[in-house]
Amino acid sequence: MKATLLKEFLDTKVVQYNHPKFIESDPIQVPHAFTAKEDIEIAGFLTATIAWGNRKSIISSAKRFMELLDNAPYDFVLNHTPSDLDRCVPFVHRTFNGEDCKQFIRSLQHLYKTYGGLESIFSKYAETDSLQGAISRFKSLFFEIDHRPRSQKHISDPLKNSAAKRINMMLRWFVRRDNSGVDFGIWKSLSPAQLSCPLDVHSGNVARKLGLLTRKQNDAKALQELDQNLRHLDPRDPVKYDFALFGLGVFEKF
Repeated sequence: MKATLLKEFLDTKVVQYNHPKFIESDPIQVPHAFTAKEDIEIAGFLTATIAWGNRKSIISSAKRFMELLDNAPYDFVLNHTPSDLDRCVPFVHRTFNGEDCKQFIRSLQHLYKTYGGLESIFSKYAETDSLQGAISRFKSLFFEIDHRPRSQKHISDPLKNSAAKRINMMLRWFVRRDNSGVDFGIWKSLSPAQLSCPLDVHSGNVARKLGLLTRKQNDAKALQELDQNLRHLDPRDPVKYDFALFGLGVFEKF
């Protein structure tokens, strides 16, 4: 498919799927239950952290996670006591368990009290055209307090050749701004041009069929290739095409 026709095709699919109806079946509905910036951030981060597997299961688990935080995630993260964390012990979503839950809440408290929150960290370590190094730095700060090594696997590191799908998805939610009401655009210090596409099985397979990706593995090198090609289509908002790739794969079995 010629570049102009490909862009027209994908732009049409972006309009189709970058729509409020998308929220109804997507994990992004969990942070959409909140209005305060910090609540959205924490709900979005924790939801993205467990966003693998069946989407209905992800949504159910993320809502249960929010209930453990009294549906006031920022207040709970900032002001919880050690005994408050005991309620997290029974929580399980796939390999993310109660101990991971407790660790993530403690680490989030550390980041907000020490570094001013998530946005300030990503903004400080962002590069002009990439947030992948910032993701790696974020992970190191997240786990700089005492922690169980097992919890580290729940945040990917692009500098170790991970596509970091879940955290790139979270960054799309927080940074990308549009008129559809799906992505939040609450992080004003960063630009959509710095974002990378959340690369998973669905978006990867569709990207290969469309000639946007040749690498077979869904890793950091594949993400770099896909990023370059999406930036040719729209350098200011390349990750809008995540809606097209994901929608074609999940809803249309392209």
